[in-house]
Amino acid sequence: MKKIITLITIVSFTFLGFSQEDQEPEKSVIQEYTPSKLLNKGQWDIKWFNNLYTQTESTFSDGEEPRQTFFTSTLDIFTGVSENSSFNVGLLLEFRSNVVNDRNALDVFSFDGERGTARSGFTSFAPAVKFNPIKSVSNFTIQTAFHIPLVDNETEDGVFLDQKGFIFQNRFFYDYTFPSGDWQIFTELNTEYNFGKKEDSFANNSLSLTPGVFLSYFPSQKFTILALVQHQQRIDTGNDFEQDFTAVGGGAKYQLSKVLNIETLYTNFVRGNNTGLGQTFNIGLRALF
Repeated sequence: MKKIITLITIVSFTFLGFSQEDQEPEKSVIQEYTPSKLLNKGQWDIKWFNNLYTQTESTFSDGEEPRQTFFTSTLDIFTGVSENSSFNVGLLLEFRSNVVNDRNALDVFSFDGERGTARSGFTSFAPAVKFNPIKSVSNFTIQTAFHIPLVDNETEDGVFLDQKGFIFQNRFFYDYTFPSGDWQIFTELNTEYNFGKKEDSFANNSLSLTPGVFLSYFPSQKFTILALVQHQQRIDTGNDFEQDFTAVGGGAKYQLSKVLNIETLYTNFVRGNNTGLGQTFNIGLRALF
């Protein structure tokens, strides 16, 4: 009897050991919840992202120019509302602070509104939805938003703040994780149709197309490094203004806790037409629960 009990114990522990080895470890948020992933019903996704763009060069002139710096802070809030995790709703909020005339880049955080050199304030908000149009391709999603401007004037005393126009935006997301699990590729196509009175904004009555490719490597489940390339093409549809630029960069993400992760990103505008040739410095916090 003792021999039988001993044999059963050995077999049980052996089976348990194999089961634990075969069981895949739980993925972190940065691995699983890419922008292509929809939320389950009752889940919340809150992302606070900050972008500082600064330039001393542009395609409008040769050589160095007085520094201009544009800071954009966005808060994106989404929640899952469908039983089968196929539909999310959200709200996008945007705040900007800009300084010109060769002021220090970090002066965007002064929020002093100095006449002729600085402006700041909330500039737009947008109700948004996110959905999966093809049920058999769960990692392909579309995010649709309608941006409503809050600025009275696009430019005041020579200082630009934000576009004064409505934007109908559609973002197409797709990601693929390689079988090893260490590499992931994420692609995005952002389309924006800007409309409003022609005299209100340089961008009104134009269509902007921005494709981007992000390649991520995961040294561990909680940490990833990435490289990216993005291109924007603004097509004139009635305002006599066309624009394009290409940016390359890289960054990293780290899972601080089961709920919270942090990301940093750097990009450099390497070429363009009718645009500045600057750099961006970005940091973001994301909570998913």
